[in-house]
Amino acid sequence: QVQLVESGGGLVQPGESLRLSCTASGSISSIDVMGWYRQTPGKQRELVADITSSGSINYYHSVKGRFTISRDGAKNTVYLQMGSLQPADTAVYYCNARRIFIGNVEHYWGEGTQVTVSS
Repeated sequence: QVQLVESGGGLVQPGESLRLSCTASGSISSIDVMGWYRQTPGKQRELVADITSSGSINYYHSVKGRFTISRDGAKNTVYLQMGSLQPADTAVYYCNARRIFIGNVEHYWGEGTQVTVSS
């Protein structure tokens, strides 16, 4: 099992920055990928960025160039640095960990942290 605890959400104005943190505990050595998803009411949860255990990074949707995902192995923590935030970035952001098996993927989720971008 993997437990994930997020922090760092809040209310910011358009153009400002925010950093989210996610600390993992439990069977962390078995995690293959960690990432961040976001969800707004009435919409599906969407993947924003992820980082593999080997350090490969992917960005999705319109965040490339504005968001940066990174990790601190010593602290078992993944960060999402968000810049040039826009109202469209308003969502609940969820930390995600994946364990990948042949024919199956296990997902673990944090409780989510609200990010609101508004003037």
